[in-house]
Amino acid sequence: MVLFLVGAALFSGCVREGPAGQTVPVALPAGPPQPNTPDQLAGLVQDAAAYARIVGKEPALAEFSKKEGIFSHGDVYIYAYGNQGTLLAHPYQTESVGTNRLDFTDARGLAVIAIGNYTASTGGGFIAYLYPAPDGGVIDEAAKDRYVPKIGYVCPAGPGWWIASGIYFADLDGADPVPEPIAAMIRLEERGAEFGRTHGREAAFAEISNRSGMFVDPEGHYLTAYDYNGTVLSHPYLTDAVGKNLVGWKDAFGMEIVRSAAETARAGGGYVIFIWPNPNAGNREEIKIGYMLPVDGTWWIGSGVYLSEITGEPAYYPAHPS
Repeated sequence: MVLFLVGAALFSGCVREGPAGQTVPVALPAGPPQPNTPDQLAGLVQDAAAYARIVGKEPALAEFSKKEGIFSHGDVYIYAYGNQGTLLAHPYQTESVGTNRLDFTDARGLAVIAIGNYTASTGGGFIAYLYPAPDGGVIDEAAKDRYVPKIGYVCPAGPGWWIASGIYFADLDGADPVPEPIAAMIRLEERGAEFGRTHGREAAFAEISNRSGMFVDPEGHYLTAYDYNGTVLSHPYLTDAVGKNLVGWKDAFGMEIVRSAAETARAGGGYVIFIWPNPNAGNREEIKIGYMLPVDGTWWIGSGVYLSEITGEPAYYPAHPS
């Protein structure tokens, strides 16, 4: 076992501090188990940041690049970026090291690296995104049909660079096959789609817009309805937007959220991770894990779970451009 005694003065963010500023031992065993909770993921990244500050940037990057390194545990590993978006280390994307990936998006258009960069600049925290599931130990970013939800944690590692890691939702403790808040949201959406097919558009729109109705659950999850052109048909909170086309509505990082969601629904449905106002947090913008379902050939519904419901730690982002 390798053991580093790390003082709080070594950290510029993502600090793991003991009581009253005491020095905290950070244990880095040669083969620790794969993290399977958000807290364990955060701990791994925070420990890797501490390691980088002790051994220096270049030795740390060399370690982070190893598939069998002390911070690599199968599907969970450390990757590193410069603050301008240049990939510095990645055990599964070695061919991209040295390239600028600030414009990289997941399969639905979420600007993953730009969001990670912003998160690092605010001290670090949790993010979420879609990323290819590994196939035989290989991660193929071109395989758009293999992108699945992943929770990430970002931490500044030193002046001008940051590190991160992630866990696929299916690997989180208690997931069957996804965390229960997500499973409950999808069940709510499936009931909404069936209601729409059974009772028709107008009855469904009236129920979806009702904040006390059957499609706003006790946890505050709700349904929205759109046509495939991006026009809002029903929404319990954005009532002023009903009848408006939002297909070009972008988040602060350039993702066209409604266009992506509509295309996903038209293709048969699936996950879209995006940044959206949280009505239970003063409409501050948070990462949301969304799921879209077609109802018929003319309209679709969406819902989502804010990332903070899974991590317990809210993280806020700049508002949509006006």
